[in-house]
Amino acid sequence: MAFSFFSALRSLVRLLVLPLALLVGLAGPAQAAQWTAEQLTVPATADGASVTFSEQEIKAGRKIFNDSCGVCHAGGITKTNHNVGLDPETLALATPARDNVDALVDYMKDPTSYDGEYSIADVHPSIRSSDVFVKMRDLNDEDLRLMAGFILVAPKVQGPQWGGGKIYF
Repeated sequence: MAFSFFSALRSLVRLLVLPLALLVGLAGPAQAAQWTAEQLTVPATADGASVTFSEQEIKAGRKIFNDSCGVCHAGGITKTNHNVGLDPETLALATPARDNVDALVDYMKDPTSYDGEYSIADVHPSIRSSDVFVKMRDLNDEDLRLMAGFILVAPKVQGPQWGGGKIYF
């Protein structure tokens, strides 16, 4: 009886270890992101200057974004208004355009409506409303810059899924 129990246990371990080893192999360092300089280069200012982020900066920006903004903007969508996402076209059509690092940082400090007519700091997390939106309290200008970099790099890496909404999720 003991022999068959251990034999069965060994068989079970083999069944689990092989798929696990394959899974770990697929997700290991050999499959790590290798982004190009083109993917990591985004508009820095409205006048056309650009900035190239490092992979480490984008990963840091993604973490800060997910912790601070991911509840409402997972995958680049806006859960509270599916008509306004974080995809490049939508950001470019905002007033003022939000398709560069400086403009996104400005928005995260003091957000305005999509048409730029009025402040929405009362309802959208921002540095201005950090007394209400506590996740914004500990963010500094560098954190905002890293988040902006992530928002602008994400569509270059993820393609139309970034900001594509429920048709992709």
